[in-house]
Amino acid sequence: MRRIIHYGAAAVIIPIYGVQVCPFVEGLPAFSVIIPIVTLFAVQYLAGKLLWDSLVNKKPLNSQVRSAFRVELLLFLATGISLTIFNTVTFSFPLESGLKLIVGIAGLGFFAAIDIALQVERNVAATVLANHTEIEPEEDYFPITTRMVIFATISVLLIVGIFILLVIKDLDWLVKVGNDIPLADGRVSIIKEFLFVLSVTLPHTLNVIFSFARNIRSSFDAQNALLLQTTLGDYSGSIPVASADEFGVMAKHTNRMVDTIRERTEELGRTRDITIMSLASLAETRDNETGAHLLRTQRYVRALAKKLKDHPRFCDFLDIETIDLLFKSAPLHDIGKVGIPDAILLKPGKLTDDEFEIMKGHPAIGAEALAVAQKGLGPNSFLILASDISLTHHEKWDGSGYPAGLKGDEIPFSGRLMAVADVYDALISKRVYKPAFSHEKACKIIIEGKGTHFDPDIVDAFVAIEDEFCDIARQYGDENTN
Repeated sequence: MRRIIHYGAAAVIIPIYGVQVCPFVEGLPAFSVIIPIVTLFAVQYLAGKLLWDSLVNKKPLNSQVRSAFRVELLLFLATGISLTIFNTVTFSFPLESGLKLIVGIAGLGFFAAIDIALQVERNVAATVLANHTEIEPEEDYFPITTRMVIFATISVLLIVGIFILLVIKDLDWLVKVGNDIPLADGRVSIIKEFLFVLSVTLPHTLNVIFSFARNIRSSFDAQNALLLQTTLGDYSGSIPVASADEFGVMAKHTNRMVDTIRERTEELGRTRDITIMSLASLAETRDNETGAHLLRTQRYVRALAKKLKDHPRFCDFLDIETIDLLFKSAPLHDIGKVGIPDAILLKPGKLTDDEFEIMKGHPAIGAEALAVAQKGLGPNSFLILASDISLTHHEKWDGSGYPAGLKGDEIPFSGRLMAVADVYDALISKRVYKPAFSHEKACKIIIEGKGTHFDPDIVDAFVAIEDEFCDIARQYGDENTN
């Protein structure tokens, strides 16, 4: 479509241009000027369709833009030379007249070739994006800054050259007509010629400038979008490497940078998760509980959080990222037990009042240990959640829990979730001081604690997904992890 527009515009502009700059063309009948030009541009268009198939479309993607520019510029030059030969043979035009026409046609061809090449550049980018491929940037690529400088220089030279041709022609014309026409009429005629040249060259120049800007903006938009995505912690994106110039190089290196950040982040995440589980398991080894308790409780917490993520009370903050952090923080809920003496922690019977007071200190011990980590690592949502879970998972909805006697929504959401998960798992698990309760009995105890021990909405969520709790308990049973 762009080729049709440029060829049609050239077929209209060149006859008028020829009349303006060449007295020999001006002296011909209109049909003798128009028909050869229109015919040659029609032939040029048809020849171009054949050449594009072999010289542009079948070329590798990284060379199609350059090939399109060359083909179009050569086609316009060929048309200008052909028109010059035709006029010389048919009307005995001097070489000077032919050169003027070649300059005009080549000038239009220059603007058309750049505009069409820039469109091909956009098409190549769309192809790369659609096919999930990429272009390998060339080491000796042609910088876009150099291209723009060359375009600006040639544009200025063409416009100045055409105006010089107009001035020469008008001076010859004024000498010939002498006093035969009024000076005012001559002035108006010259101004019209200059306005005609501006009306042709200015839109062509602006069109190419806007086309350049469109392509550059597309590259910058893709770059900025990926950088923003990466800044927000999503490392899954990439930029299509859709050009062989500096933007292709930038895209290639940006993609490598994001890949490296993703790999390093994943490695740090795995290291963090392994460290968490190791620390939590170390605490569990000192207790009567097993490592499977950690696996089960963190999955209970995730299941409850997913069920509640659309609840009006929790939907504002309970997103996918927070649910994942809750899942990874849950194993640290009893990390404070490392500070409890073995005589109390491992006692098979019921604790005395004094011993229970010491045991009640483990939430604060865990929170204090995590607070030390927070000071070293700075503000971190993961550590905040872990600290809240450690400190408040023994608090109760009615305020009768420990260590601070928090009540209702004073208890962090993470602590309320952990309370249900921890109590359920303790009920269904065998301990030296109690047998394992059935799922049905554990559910009954949880439901009885609604509004006293537990947040009522979390209990409702637990009841709604109790089958999922059963599946988790079965899959991660103590006998399956030994």
